[in-house]
Amino acid sequence: MPPEFPLARSAADALRNLGDYAANVVAPTLRIGVTGLARSGKTVFTTALVHNLLTNAAMPAFRASAEGRIRRARLAPQPDDAVPRFPYEEHLAALVEERRWPHSTTRINELRIAIDYERGAGAWLSGPSSLTLDIVDYPGEWLLDLALLDEDFESWSRATIAASDSPDKRGLAREWREHLATLDPASRADESVIGRASDLFKAYLFALRDGPESVATTPPGRFLMPGDLAGSPALTFAPLALADGARPPSGSLGALMRRRYDAYLRHVVRPFFRDHFQRIDRQIVLIDVLAAIDSGPLALAELERALDRVLMSVRAGRNSVLSSIFAPRADRVLFAATKADHLHQVQHRRLEAILRMLVERAMRRVQAAGAQVGAVALASLRATHETTVRDGAHILKAVAGTPEAGERIGDEVFDGHTEAAVFPGDLPEDPTAIFRGAIEPGSLRFPRFRPASVAPGRPGGDPRLPFIRLDRALEFLIGDRLP
Repeated sequence: MPPEFPLARSAADALRNLGDYAANVVAPTLRIGVTGLARSGKTVFTTALVHNLLTNAAMPAFRASAEGRIRRARLAPQPDDAVPRFPYEEHLAALVEERRWPHSTTRINELRIAIDYERGAGAWLSGPSSLTLDIVDYPGEWLLDLALLDEDFESWSRATIAASDSPDKRGLAREWREHLATLDPASRADESVIGRASDLFKAYLFALRDGPESVATTPPGRFLMPGDLAGSPALTFAPLALADGARPPSGSLGALMRRRYDAYLRHVVRPFFRDHFQRIDRQIVLIDVLAAIDSGPLALAELERALDRVLMSVRAGRNSVLSSIFAPRADRVLFAATKADHLHQVQHRRLEAILRMLVERAMRRVQAAGAQVGAVALASLRATHETTVRDGAHILKAVAGTPEAGERIGDEVFDGHTEAAVFPGDLPEDPTAIFRGAIEPGSLRFPRFRPASVAPGRPGGDPRLPFIRLDRALEFLIGDRLP
């Protein structure tokens, strides 16, 4: 890389940001980043948000909607021709017509919505106005990669190997670590050796994501979802056990591994940061807190570390004209605990308290940078309704829905068509009790429910997608831009 490249890149970024700033003055535009770790509900959130805007659904906590000031919202051509369009129509059909959850986010997607609205009574100006909303949906695992920009191959190798020696990871890493012990970084580079080491390391990463904790916190995140880069040299490397200060000679296994790590940063991580991430104005981070709670204290600790690492990468803060051009920041960050519909509403306050505890450090960091930060327990698409069940002499507040085929509660296996009432268990009043093992792993009942059967909002009209606090999330993210 020529030495003047960083300066040239910064100048090009500044010119593009200046163009974006000028265009935003003429036609206000807001870029919302939607992210979260695997199975946190990113795709459903984006689909439900878009659908409720397009259909002008009743959203009481979203002020512009509650006041009847949104005249129309419509899909518009997205601004980035090289970014895949978020397949909204396909995902909506899966939810409504097939009653199945759409496929998870494995790459970056984008969708643009134009919102026409009437200014409110307290606005400086009166009359009609518009806001263009760009929704950028991307995997949270990619966000974890941004921390690699501050690490070289040697420091990343040492940190990754050390982390794999923790009690909860040692078993998953055994085959990879046994092979690692046979590798000499100073030996001659051999493609078959590199391929074997990379395959075993990737298997370890997949095991981390698919294990009981279900949280992938070890980068590179693109190893888990390679897309069209699968098999490329930039995605074919692995950590090596290197002595402090050691620099493997040219042509060695260690030198080629370092070169490919650097290529990963150059061709994968930096373009994502430059072209997408640093242009985000508002950010929502979706979190499957319930799955971590049910997996136990180790899973919660792992999730807390992951979220802290994710938020270390978020450039949050209050924007000025200069920062908007030279160092744009996300001025609002919202943390959302998803799948709140798996609990009766009396438990939602406790779920939100646990979420706030998990992201406490990150929230303080974001607030110190001058950004606004919030936390909410929500369900983007409600799959259950509330009910009660009798347990002996006790009446328990429960939820009812249609568990997916093959889901099991106790000895009962569901067929995907029969509705069931489920008492998932109680969350503790004190959120810190979760980390002390107040809930035995696996004791909560969180079956995977099918999307609920939805009815048209009015005769012949668009289907109504019920939600929990999606309107509150919208108010936090864009409410101030619809005065």
